[in-house]
Amino acid sequence: MRKFFRSLGLIITFPFRAIWWIINLPVRAFRSARDFLVTEPDEHPLGEVISDLVRDEQARNMFWEQIEIFRAHLLRSVIAIAIGVGITLYFTPKIVDFLAVPIHGIGSLRAIEVTESISVYMKVSLLGGIAIALPYVVFELWLFIAPGLRPRERMYGLIGIPLAVVFFVGGMAFTYFVVLPSALPFLLGILGIQAQLRPDSYFSFVTGLMFWVGVAFEFPLIIYLLTALGFVKPQPLLRNWRIAVVVIAVIAAAVTPTVDPLNMSLIMLPMIGLYFLGIGFSFFAYRERKRPAEQKQAQEAAK
Repeated sequence: MRKFFRSLGLIITFPFRAIWWIINLPVRAFRSARDFLVTEPDEHPLGEVISDLVRDEQARNMFWEQIEIFRAHLLRSVIAIAIGVGITLYFTPKIVDFLAVPIHGIGSLRAIEVTESISVYMKVSLLGGIAIALPYVVFELWLFIAPGLRPRERMYGLIGIPLAVVFFVGGMAFTYFVVLPSALPFLLGILGIQAQLRPDSYFSFVTGLMFWVGVAFEFPLIIYLLTALGFVKPQPLLRNWRIAVVVIAVIAAAVTPTVDPLNMSLIMLPMIGLYFLGIGFSFFAYRERKRPAEQKQAQEAAK
């Protein structure tokens, strides 16, 4: 009989408990997020981790668990990109018209293959989907690495997610408004040959250039992340800036669609500026990473 009344009470109170659970959900989510942000990670030097992986089976099991966690984050990121592509499919004709403005409209293009138009449609949709899903993809990356960061670093990483979007979109905008208007006349006017542009080649060229320049603009944030994780220090980056400039020149020569120095410099100079901006981010992350150790040494000295 007692079991019957207990079950009856659970049934009667279920709507009220469900309403309370829904009302209390934001509070629980806030507490979980706060606890996640303020939890101090365990210190494990990289050399010690590698040594444990070699000789400790439990460490190897933990390593494979992290691989599984990373795979889950990667899967969610791919799903987000797929959703972004689905959204972009509706707006692709307008995006195509916008990308064709530097060559005076889509009427300047001539397709010679049956599948060329659909290929262009999918390429543009893919780039737009990546741009839309980028904030969530970066957030998934942050969720994966955040347990290994200190609370302050987690906060800065969370703040850096909008910056990642700004840098990527800024790189694409720089390509569209600065690089293409100067590169296309050179490419189309060299030797005085009349060019008949194909949609597939033109949009592959434009979307590829915009994407990779957008990725290159993420360099400062990548440097900050590597410094926060302990893989990079700012001093060697600053000390070897001359080598970095040479490497950037080689990359700019490979990425630049033309061979003239003017257009190459349009890619090279912003990348050099981003390199030194990345050094500044690296100094900031390195200082934040060393601060707990300095405070601990000060406390021990005070004792």
